[in-house]
Amino acid sequence: MGSRIEHRAEFAADVAAVYAAVSGEDALRARLAELGGHDAELLSYELSEANLRYELRQGISADKLPSAVRTLHKGDLMVTRTQTWRVSNDGTGHQGQASVEVGGVPGEIVARTAVLANGAKTVLRTSGEVTVRIPLFGGKLESVIAEQVTKLLEREAEFTAKWLAEAA
Repeated sequence: MGSRIEHRAEFAADVAAVYAAVSGEDALRARLAELGGHDAELLSYELSEANLRYELRQGISADKLPSAVRTLHKGDLMVTRTQTWRVSNDGTGHQGQASVEVGGVPGEIVARTAVLANGAKTVLRTSGEVTVRIPLFGGKLESVIAEQVTKLLEREAEFTAKWLAEAA
């Protein structure tokens, strides 16, 4: 069944500014430099008239992994995250999909993402699920990973707020 991921952040900026702060190439590179861990890299960035697709790699050192993960996975984790946004020019928001593969862990993370106008604020919303296919231990790992992903989304929202403040 999987463990749910739900995250919501509000920003006092318009949709275009928030979207640029979470999906712009310069913002992504800066976010990776600050939060991406070892070997972090923007692997690809492709913009067309209809879509934006990028792929990030982030490294998590073994010593920073929760003990439940370290018992089942030896060494560092490499995480590959693919994000696709449907480009919208109407100013009301953007919808997207994210998928994450964690090297050496049989499972996946999938999520729906959105940047939406909400009155005078803009909301960044992520809703998804972690699935780990390891008998007996999968459920425990799913909840640990979901918790870690939520913490990462919180740090990314803090980075985005800082990025927006510096751009203003």
